[in-house]
Amino acid sequence: MLIRRETPADAAAIAAIHRAAFAPHYLGDPAVTEPPEPALVDALRADESWMPTLSLVALTYDTVVGHICLTRAGIGPFPVLALGPLGVDPDHQKTGVGSALVHAALGAADALDESVVGLVGDPDYYSRFGFVPGARRGIVPDQADWAEYFQVRPLAAYDPAVTGEFRYPAPFYDL
Repeated sequence: MLIRRETPADAAAIAAIHRAAFAPHYLGDPAVTEPPEPALVDALRADESWMPTLSLVALTYDTVVGHICLTRAGIGPFPVLALGPLGVDPDHQKTGVGSALVHAALGAADALDESVVGLVGDPDYYSRFGFVPGARRGIVPDQADWAEYFQVRPLAAYDPAVTGEFRYPAPFYDL
C-alpha cells in the first residue's frame, strides 16, 4: 500500500469510495438516496478551508482504495484541523487501510506544526489514535448533539490554552 496526496485524477475514485463506504449507514432511510460524503468532499475542495497537502489517498498497486482529508477548522481565534471524511473501499475495510490513512494524516499535520485535530466519529475506533473526548481538553463542538462523538487529538504543537467551541468548515453544516 502507498499513501500519497490526492491528485485531480483521483476525484472520481474518491467519490466512489465514499459512496460505497457510507451507503450502508443510510440503508433504510428513504430520505437519503445518496450518501452526503462525496458531495462534502467536493464542497470542501471548493472551500477556503481546503488543504491539498492534507488530502491523502491509499493505493494498492494503482487503485485508490481509501481517502482521508484534514481541513482548516477553528476553536475561537485558534486555527485547528477537522478530520473527515475517512472512507475505505468496502473490499479493503478491516485490512489496515483506514488506520494507515489516519496515522499518515496525523503525522503530516504534526509535521506542519498543527496543534489539534477534531472530529465527530466513533470513539471506539478513533481512541486508538490518541483521540479523546473534546470536553477532557476543554473543547466542545458548536452543535450540542455532536458532543457524544466529538473528539480531539492534540499534536506536538498543542497548547492547553486552546479551549472553547470547535467550528468545522462551512460545508460540514450543509450535510
